[in-house]
This record gives sequence, C-alpha cells and structure tokens, in this order.
Amino acid sequence: MFPNNLAFISSDQLHLVQSSLLSMLKGALHYTIPLTIITFCIGLVLALATALARISGIKILEWIARIYVSAIRGTPLLVQLFIIFYGLPSVHITIGSFPAAIIGFSLNVGAYASEIIRAAILSIPKGQWEAAYSIGMNYAQALRRIVLPQAVRVSVPPLSNTFISLVKDTSLASLILVADLFRKAQEIASTTYQFMLLYVEAALLYWVICLILSIIQQKLEGRFDKYISK
Repeated sequence: MFPNNLAFISSDQLHLVQSSLLSMLKGALHYTIPLTIITFCIGLVLALATALARISGIKILEWIARIYVSAIRGTPLLVQLFIIFYGLPSVHITIGSFPAAIIGFSLNVGAYASEIIRAAILSIPKGQWEAAYSIGMNYAQALRRIVLPQAVRVSVPPLSNTFISLVKDTSLASLILVADLFRKAQEIASTTYQFMLLYVEAALLYWVICLILSIIQQKLEGRFDKYISK
C-alpha cells in the first residue's frame, strides 16, 4: 500500500488539474501547434534551399550554406531565441515574441533538416541523373521531376522525427514570453505553487500530442514505404 499522501491527489489538486487543462489546451491550440506547423514549413523551405546550395558546386553558395548550418548547429537554440528577442532590441530591432519564436525555430529546423534533405538527394543513384539527361532534361528538370520525388520518400522518416522533436522544443518559447502550453503551466504554477502537479500535467499533454504525431508518422512511412524498392 502507498502512503495516503502518495496514493491519491487531493480534491483541490484534482480541481486544479481540471481547471488548468483548458488553459493549457488553449495554449497548445493557439501557440504550440501553430508555432510548430509554421516553423516547420518555413524551415523546410530554408532546408531545401540550403541543401541545394550545398550541392550546387557554386563555391560562394556552398560556403554561405556551410556557415549557416555550422552557426545554427553549433549554438544552443535557447541562446538563439534570446539573441533574437532580447538582443536585437539593443540595436533598435524589436520583434514580437511569437514572430521571434518563428524566426528562431525556423532557422534551427532549416539547418538540421538541410542535412537530412542533402543526404536524401545524394542517396539517389547517379544513374537517375544520367537517365534524366539522356531524355533531354536539364539539371533543374531532372532535380524537380526525378530526383526530388525520390528524395522526399527517403527523407520522410527523419523529417517526421524532426517535426515531433520540434513540438517539444517549442516549450522554450515560453522563455521569450510566448503564451504556449508550457507558459500557461508556468503561470498557473506561479500562483498556486503546485509546480510538480502542473509540470507533470504539461508533460503528459506534450506526450499525448507526440503520440498522435507518431501514429501519423507511422501511417505516412507505411504509405511511402511501398514505393521504395527494397
């Protein structure tokens, strides 16, 4: 038997969980999920551009892409967010908390996902390029019609993992005043002093969101997998 104080939460705590749930869900629906989707979409565009720059053979583009990836991967995401939100005002550039979070997370996703996309493109056999050229396609046509569709199928699993990780990383946006799921938990905990209870509740909500996304990921992988030769 567990001690009474561990076996059950009190009625007041149960009421707090129920009343805080709606607030946290609003934070998730209004900020966490939109922030994840927007930054992932922008990040994918940046990632594709960066990956193509890395394999373009144009030295200046290669070096710009390398420096961007190295700078983002070599510095903490939290520091990047602080530079954008708290640092830029010192040089008279003020950005709101939500746009600052979008910029920070998009740059981060772009750098990491670019390596996934670059690896996926390079994994396509050179014979695919040669076959495209043999039927009169130029580089852009071969890339768009032959190589990228195959690379997309290869990159779905790692990009899906990046998306799920992004959901959890968005909790850092609470530190630059974005009223996301975790920020709501912090605000309620600061007035009720039920830190453990509310942070566990927030963690469970993140877990549920990630479980749902994992199920979607498995279905996507299953759909794409039948198009990939074994």
